[in-house]
Amino acid sequence: MTRTINIWLIVALAAIALAGCSGDEPQTLAKPDPVHFESGDECHVCGMAITGFPGPKGQLFTEREQHTRKFCSTKDMFAWFLQPENVNRDHTLYVHNMAQTHWDHPDDTHLIDAREAFYVAGSNRTGAMGPTLASFETETEASDFAAEYGGQVLAFADITLDHLNAGMAMHGMDGMGEHEDMNADHSTAENHSGHLDH
Repeated sequence: MTRTINIWLIVALAAIALAGCSGDEPQTLAKPDPVHFESGDECHVCGMAITGFPGPKGQLFTEREQHTRKFCSTKDMFAWFLQPENVNRDHTLYVHNMAQTHWDHPDDTHLIDAREAFYVAGSNRTGAMGPTLASFETETEASDFAAEYGGQVLAFADITLDHLNAGMAMHGMDGMGEHEDMNADHSTAENHSGHLDH
């Protein structure tokens, strides 16, 4: 009987020791905080300067990389993320909450977890390269936006490449010259850096 008790005691102690070791592993890497979009940042997808464009932007961190991928629009962020080689990777993503900031000059103090956000696809508001996905912290905010500007409210997991392509045939590259002029104007505006610096 004593031998049996001793064996069970050893097994129990070994299990506790293993649980203690494995409990440390999930805490090895903390979720990265969002960073500011700087005036020299370029979109990871299209190479365009990011801060000169209207509409919500995106940024993405991978678990093992220190490098931050930044995107001039939520559309470009999803275009990269939804590629087969990227979609199942453990990314941390952030987007602007457009209910709390101006459409033409998104404020980086209002970046939110992209996976928990709600989006409006197909609205008449445009971003860096035309149609984009308006991002919001709550479904109510997204619904209010859709009621005013049109479009379909979607959760992060519901967005597909088809949603990104919606409207592109109609818009094409219209407005590119306008956006390039806007980019130049913003780069010389005295108050432009105020949205980036703290």
